[in-house]
Amino acid sequence: MRLKALYSCVGLLAGALVAVSSSGALAAPVRHEAESSPAVCSGTIDSNWSGFSGAGFCNGTNSTGGYAQFTVTAAAAGSATLGIRFANGTTTARPASLVVNGSAVQSPSFEGTGAWSTWVTKTLTVQVNAGSNTIRLNPTTAGGLPNVDFLDFEGGGTTPPPPGGLVGWAAQAGGTTGGAGGSTVTVSTFADFKTQAQSSGAKTILVNGMLSGSGTVEIAANKTVRGVGAGSGISGTTLNIEDMKPANVIIQNMNIRGVRGNDAIQIENASHIWIDHNTMSSTIENDPDYYDGMLDITHGADYVTVSWNVVRNHWKTSLVGHSDGNAGEDRGHLRVTYHHNWFDRTFERSPRVRFGETVHVFNNYYTNINNNSDSYAIASLMNAGLLVEGNVFENVQQACWSKSGYADSDPGRLVARDNSLTNSGPCEVNGTVAAIPYQYTAEASGTVKASVTAGAGVGRI
Repeated sequence: MRLKALYSCVGLLAGALVAVSSSGALAAPVRHEAESSPAVCSGTIDSNWSGFSGAGFCNGTNSTGGYAQFTVTAAAAGSATLGIRFANGTTTARPASLVVNGSAVQSPSFEGTGAWSTWVTKTLTVQVNAGSNTIRLNPTTAGGLPNVDFLDFEGGGTTPPPPGGLVGWAAQAGGTTGGAGGSTVTVSTFADFKTQAQSSGAKTILVNGMLSGSGTVEIAANKTVRGVGAGSGISGTTLNIEDMKPANVIIQNMNIRGVRGNDAIQIENASHIWIDHNTMSSTIENDPDYYDGMLDITHGADYVTVSWNVVRNHWKTSLVGHSDGNAGEDRGHLRVTYHHNWFDRTFERSPRVRFGETVHVFNNYYTNINNNSDSYAIASLMNAGLLVEGNVFENVQQACWSKSGYADSDPGRLVARDNSLTNSGPCEVNGTVAAIPYQYTAEASGTVKASVTAGAGVGRI
């Protein structure tokens, strides 16, 4: 592969249920009782089980329409912590869609608590606007919600996003909810997985165990594919999300192996996709083409977030825009966010972007990208626009290409902020890029390594 320029190396969570720490100041939690206006309970306010707070609790109708809604006030836009106190006296979890200001953002599940008088608090983190916000729990099965006692709201606008909350382009233009609102099925064979993935309608597919297959699995619209525990996933096959706008697909908590001669995850002409908390790995072969891409986003794909993944031992990691000659299809699309991913020994394309703007690359951790003089982490090409901020590069041959172009591709634009480089080549900058339209909080680069190594990959949601 021919470089146009080569610089010498210079030293330099359905949502996660987590305890969030931050040095930023937060307002004290404000309690919103389910029985007190402006809270709305689509069901009855009951008091027949002990242990609740206030005058009662929300016993929602046992149907997908039995929601609970709270109105909260945030002093500033940014991250907020929700503490939802509930009881579920059944042995069956009661999943819900968490809807903030009309957009579904997470899919929490309220497990059995042992008795209707046993109350527990589930902690979630979401992004809110300054001022008034609505927080709504919509049940996604006919069993309805658990009994809901109250919501504690703590919002200071300074906490970084936790492992799990949907942030970035996939949350825009209607958001990405996957199989929320549909049925949940568990699969333990490749044949069953393929059948369920290709079926119509909203569905959450729980993958139990490592499934091996071949060829391509076409993932139909409105699907969540989620691994069970830390040892589930797929190998030998391409997961293809294609020709759907919106696709509304979530792939989460899966071990995914590189596919010889093909992409592991292929996104083409599809929008609204969230790739979250997966561990993706291959083996380093002498031939860079032994595998194709690990996660390629091409042919006008749009509104994609890639978050909290571990990607290891792969050459051609993540291509955004497949060729220099595809401007007509790609320009104005390819809006992708990469955040809190760990790229280790991914020798190129983490990502390599043509035409897309603005591709947002923040709070990622890059290590050991130094196979040879051509190794690099990020490339902005063919007038793409990238914002690269708060990332950590350790032992990376070249952090970023932009102004010099790369191989036969023309230069792109790249703005860099607060990146940390140790034993790494520079992050080349060039020009300006369009502003990011969504709300987010980038961690300072000094905290990113600890956050990513603790929170990325399978088994962390």
